[in-house]
Amino acid sequence: MSTPPNPPVATENTERALRQAARALGRSGLVHAYGHCSVRLDAEHFLVCTAKPMGALLPTDTGTVVRTSGPLPDGVLGEVRIHQQVYARRAEVGAICRIMPPQTGLLALLKRTPRARHGFGAYFAKPDGSGPELWDDPRLLRDDAAAARLADTLGAGNALVMRANGAVVVGANLIEAVALSWFLEEAARVETGLMNLGQDGDHTLLTRDETIARQVVAGRVYERMWEHLTFGDPETVDPV
Repeated sequence: MSTPPNPPVATENTERALRQAARALGRSGLVHAYGHCSVRLDAEHFLVCTAKPMGALLPTDTGTVVRTSGPLPDGVLGEVRIHQQVYARRAEVGAICRIMPPQTGLLALLKRTPRARHGFGAYFAKPDGSGPELWDDPRLLRDDAAAARLADTLGAGNALVMRANGAVVVGANLIEAVALSWFLEEAARVETGLMNLGQDGDHTLLTRDETIARQVVAGRVYERMWEHLTFGDPETVDPV
């Protein structure tokens, strides 16, 4: 029987960037006591942040290397199975944020997700005009089968909203995943605001052409949001 190769060791730069991402999500109100984020290390491993409130991570807190299949290491939160299942299915995903955004969560209780009504909402729009997928099950994902179903529901999307249980956002790297996490909540804020005004009908949606035109990443769109959200962090490193 062959011996599996040793798991990769996360560099200090990767550890710092992951802590920086976690604290940024905490400061922006996208997580509270609960939530986690991770970054891919190679095809079969990723680094997940320490299992503690993300905004409270210290420079001495190190993440845990997790395989994309198999049992979770001791001390790793059960819902990190979501990360496993997504990384295993999508080689292009380099980072994942499991967040608890309040306005997004409010919409999810109505079984709604934000649609493309302004620029930030456009990043999640599907060709049929709908928004991110909805996971219509409020239970915690503490087994592999449920996590696999959630990953299948996410499909090729960049976000999935969970009824009564936050959201999952993915990106090519930490910069993109963190920026899209903020975009999702901002899209939900606009959606709920229009609902309060009674103006959440199709007349406030971007057209298909307008939506496509706003789905741009040129001009350091993600990078500038990363810089905004991480400004003043005690550990400033090159993004991963």
